[in-house]
Amino acid sequence: MKNKKNKFFLHESSFIDENVKIGDGTKVWHFSHIQSGSTIGENCSIGQNVNVGNNVKIGNGVKIQNNVSVYEGVELEDFVFCGPSMVFTNVMNPRSEFPQKGSEFYHKTLVKKSASIGANATIICGHTIGKYAFVAAGSVVTKDVPNYGLVVGVPARRIAWVCECGDKLSFSDSETVCKKCGKKYRKKENDIEKL
Repeated sequence: MKNKKNKFFLHESSFIDENVKIGDGTKVWHFSHIQSGSTIGENCSIGQNVNVGNNVKIGNGVKIQNNVSVYEGVELEDFVFCGPSMVFTNVMNPRSEFPQKGSEFYHKTLVKKSASIGANATIICGHTIGKYAFVAAGSVVTKDVPNYGLVVGVPARRIAWVCECGDKLSFSDSETVCKKCGKKYRKKENDIEKL
């Protein structure tokens, strides 16, 4: 169903709490729940069976695939991609008997602009995933991921650098050109920068 007040699509099986902001062109698909205090930008795709927790901030152009929960304490900048069934956490030492609810217990996770997280990856809370970074499917992120870093494995480790277009970069010296799109990069100590 099209929302008359705002110009976003909400499937009839999904539910939006009060005090939620959703930008124009966004689509919320089957069986999803957007909780109070959350903000979702324009032109996002919220897949089937997605839960967006209280007070979560999601930028523009974000794609969240099926079966993902974006818990309170997680922020997604513009154009982030969350693959099917990937997992965010927000508490470091959860105990059912001793609940840790409320923002004072949540460790912030920031996913920067245009980063991609593959299917079934797990992001342990309290870390930053850099802009244009790529987390491979099934990886477990236990520390910060640098801008343009390609990380794989359990625990995730950086094995390469990727271009803004997503193609893997090859460095023979301190500078390289992406073979797919022609963007240029310079390698620094533990980082790269776009030229």
